[in-house]
Amino acid sequence: MMNIKPISELRNYSKILDDVKPSHPLFLTKNGYGKYAVIDIDEYERLKLGLDLLNDLEKTKSDKTHNASEVLRELGL
Repeated sequence: MMNIKPISELRNYSKILDDVKPSHPLFLTKNGYGKYAVIDIDEYERLKLGLDLLNDLEKTKSDKTHNASEVLRELGL
């Protein structure tokens, strides 16, 4: 179940932050629409590492493909 609360509940932020758990973010709404997501710092780091990895993979993407035997030969294995 998604954890959704209006932003006005931030007045009692310690209670709100107790609801934030790894893999269980808190979504805050403003005027009835989703506006913010509060996530656990460990979850943030995990997501950031995943995005960094995807960005690195995207940078190295090329049109040329290699089969396993070509890779092993180039590595001298």
